[in-house]
Amino acid sequence: MAGIKLIKHLPGAPGMRWFGLGPGLKPTRSMNKLKTLLDKHAFWAKGRSYKKLRLLLAGSNVVVSLWRGKRMVGFGRATTDGICRAVLWDIVVAGDLQGLGLGRQVVEALLTSKSIRSVEHIYLMTTNEKDFYLQLGFTANQNQTLLEKINLHKSTF
Repeated sequence: MAGIKLIKHLPGAPGMRWFGLGPGLKPTRSMNKLKTLLDKHAFWAKGRSYKKLRLLLAGSNVVVSLWRGKRMVGFGRATTDGICRAVLWDIVVAGDLQGLGLGRQVVEALLTSKSIRSVEHIYLMTTNEKDFYLQLGFTANQNQTLLEKINLHKSTF
């Protein structure tokens, strides 16, 4: 899509976390824009604090963002051991721009990154977008069960 710029951040996205950098390495208040994107378009990530966002970025091996001018319109991140497993996290595209191939662009940028492209298994979890990910080559895994443990001692930041 014309006017959309994909940014492949360094591991941990230090420019975004420390300086609020966006396209062209210019200060754009990118942490504010990431929080706004997640709060408005990602029910699972709504209300995350800036501290929590900085920590999850710091722990991410791959971070990509999509920009339309000074507006962040897409985002995704991944963690990996670089060999056996990777997990895609927080893939989101602004609602008014969905259906234009931007989600595909985010996922493909994550999958083709140096630290993920040779990994044996790539996982993701989704609540509402199963069909979208099936189109991108993911399969529903009937051999595994998602288990969850709610941490009663979780941090409050």
